[in-house]
Amino acid sequence: MRKLFLVLIAVASLAAAGAAVDRATPAAAATQTVTISKTGYKPTAVSIFVGDSVVFANSDTVAHTVVFRQATGFHCDTVLPVAIQPSKSASCTFTTAGKFTFSDLTNKGKSFRGSVDVAQSPTSSLAVRPGVVVFGGKATVAGTLADKQSGESLQVFGLQCGATNATALATITSTTGGAFTYQAQPLRQTAYSVRVKNASSSAATVKVTPRLRLGKVGRHRFALHVSAAESFAGKVATFQRYSTAKKRWVKVKRVLLQANTTGVAPTVITSATFRSGIKAKQRVRVTLGAKQVGSCYLAGRSNTIRS
Repeated sequence: MRKLFLVLIAVASLAAAGAAVDRATPAAAATQTVTISKTGYKPTAVSIFVGDSVVFANSDTVAHTVVFRQATGFHCDTVLPVAIQPSKSASCTFTTAGKFTFSDLTNKGKSFRGSVDVAQSPTSSLAVRPGVVVFGGKATVAGTLADKQSGESLQVFGLQCGATNATALATITSTTGGAFTYQAQPLRQTAYSVRVKNASSSAATVKVTPRLRLGKVGRHRFALHVSAAESFAGKVATFQRYSTAKKRWVKVKRVLLQANTTGVAPTVITSATFRSGIKAKQRVRVTLGAKQVGSCYLAGRSNTIRS
């Protein structure tokens, strides 16, 4: 019985990974922050791509202004010149490449002068499909180079949730029209970007849900295996049944997850074997909520079986 259950787990896991939400997540516009204090702007120079934004945050106890020498190539969420009250902020989005200088009307000195260097992104498009995968599943990072050149060498980087620096994953080559693709297998939420020569693109993010597999191992006995890149030991899953009368899933009981030694790195398996006096032949499943999985995963749910 145990061997049969493990085989069923493996087969169902592959099916679940392929059934992830099939949507493309485009590269997100980046945001840089310039903090304004009584001593000036910090930093005084930022570098972004066309379409990105700069947030000016006033941490001082008096109001400050941000005045741009240029009049076009950007738009702000307030009238110009930008007046920012204490503890408030304002955002400006840049739509053309170039160097944009700014200063404070009421303060002199180098610390109250700054610049925004806006460059064209090396990619005209970058997206990841699907935008959500079940742990163990794959996602395709795809895009097009802005110069449309084939044969260009690109480095693919991934910034994993919880990490401070992006990791180089692979070197790929653009094809006809500057198109490129990379097959990714994220362990947790990961932001992917590409670097062409010395320029890096904005990032496209794929989110990950833990893989939950539920099986019946005996009369009124069930087993749950949760696979991820971290342990959920001590977390609580919810065993549910589908109520035909209410037309929704209802809670049956809470299930405490425990450590399991069968996972092969980087996979960590957390499991639970539990009993339930639920009537036979009802549709049942297990869910693991957002508060249980933490910030690097989306909430997950298992396959549905009959009790």
